[in-house]
Amino acid sequence: MSLILALDQGTHASRALVVDRTGRILAQGVRAIGMAHPHPDWAEQDGEEVVASIFDAVAQAVAKIGARKSEISCAGLASQRANAVCWDRTTGRPLSPIFSWQDRRAHVWISALEPVHGDTVHRKTGLYLSPHYGASKLRWALDHLPAVRAAREAGTLAWGPMASFLVFRLLKERPLLAEPQCAARTQLWNLQTRDWDPALLQLFGLPAGFLPQSVPTCHAWGTLDTEAISVPLTAVNGDQSAAVFAFGWPEENCAYVNIGTSAFVQRALTRAPGHVPRQLTGIILANGATTVYMVEGNVNGAGTALAWLQDALGIAEVTAQLPAWLERAAPPPLFLNGIAGLGGPFWKADFASRFEGEGEPWQKSVAVVESIAFLLQANIDHMAKFVPAARRIRVSGGVSRLDGLCRRLASVSGLPVHRREDPEASARGIAYLAAGRPEGWNTAPQEEVFAPSPDEALRERYRRWLALMQEASGVRVV
Repeated sequence: MSLILALDQGTHASRALVVDRTGRILAQGVRAIGMAHPHPDWAEQDGEEVVASIFDAVAQAVAKIGARKSEISCAGLASQRANAVCWDRTTGRPLSPIFSWQDRRAHVWISALEPVHGDTVHRKTGLYLSPHYGASKLRWALDHLPAVRAAREAGTLAWGPMASFLVFRLLKERPLLAEPQCAARTQLWNLQTRDWDPALLQLFGLPAGFLPQSVPTCHAWGTLDTEAISVPLTAVNGDQSAAVFAFGWPEENCAYVNIGTSAFVQRALTRAPGHVPRQLTGIILANGATTVYMVEGNVNGAGTALAWLQDALGIAEVTAQLPAWLERAAPPPLFLNGIAGLGGPFWKADFASRFEGEGEPWQKSVAVVESIAFLLQANIDHMAKFVPAARRIRVSGGVSRLDGLCRRLASVSGLPVHRREDPEASARGIAYLAAGRPEGWNTAPQEEVFAPSPDEALRERYRRWLALMQEASGVRVV
């Protein structure tokens, strides 16, 4: 039975996992990476550090598999979707930091485009104008980084999704390629033409000719070439998109919720959804024969909100104390959660988060967790106007390990919440795609089901919270 090498490049670490054709993880390696915040709203990572971390993680995983490394037949790469970077196409040297999806340095500049161009951009790209996506940061790099301008003049500039940079640096052939999901997160890629859009380049003031070539998700990308192993790379996808495939082919009546640093609600469809107001649309799989579309709502303030909470309230290791706090009966205040910018379905890059009501530190902590469930539910409610109603929710990601969060999501949605013990959803999903969608994928693990309970007090808090959020954001979503 051949094995698959799955690479998962995340916000805090790069991981490499060796997986068999049932989805079972046989070995893994991990290397932490840093994040710099040199100014407010800036979030940067070092390109050389990220590349080195992947090579290190691969070496660890392959060493653990020992003699069976010869059975590894292919590899897949899952990458942070909205990260963007500039590099030299002759040397591979980064010409800019990797701009994290969390980076909002251009939010003032891009907000000026919204009144005239916001609807056009959304209809073309499936995305709302946002400083979290790559286009405004590539423009910033062109305006402020001499190395980027010099490479443009010399004709050696390459820029675009971080995934394309990683493919260029990890593969022997040094290809300049981009798949649909990460390409779209630059906000320069047209969903209808499935290619870069000249009018969008012009809107952002970016010269043509420096972006990677558009190719399908599953493609002959080239040869992953490391000291430890040399195998073909057969699939590249965004991390959240790959997670949808962690348990095999996605169910169209299921809402997929991944809750990590940020959180996402995704509905997978095999028909084009068309224009969906106040939600994101895109392609999570293209293999030349089949296309899987998605409608997505995002929550920026998930794990980032818990980190903010720890700093704001001065509570050490808040996540360790949350399970017990979430079991307490006293009602919490409400938290209007716009940490890292307010995402769907409200879409306000500059939103002042605040508590509504008083409470002890533990009650405020519970309020922040409830706000994550409420933001997810606001997206589910709005999405239901445009796609068939979901019958269940599947959750994954580190923050989903909070039972109290899952119970609240089940009760406020009225849907069962299914959770499997799978912190490696992105890696397992990209392995499934890289291996060509094997039968019987990841079917053995047991799953917990949180049944909805008739918690009218929680639902009333959700109604009050939603009214306050609509008032504070100036956006009516129901």
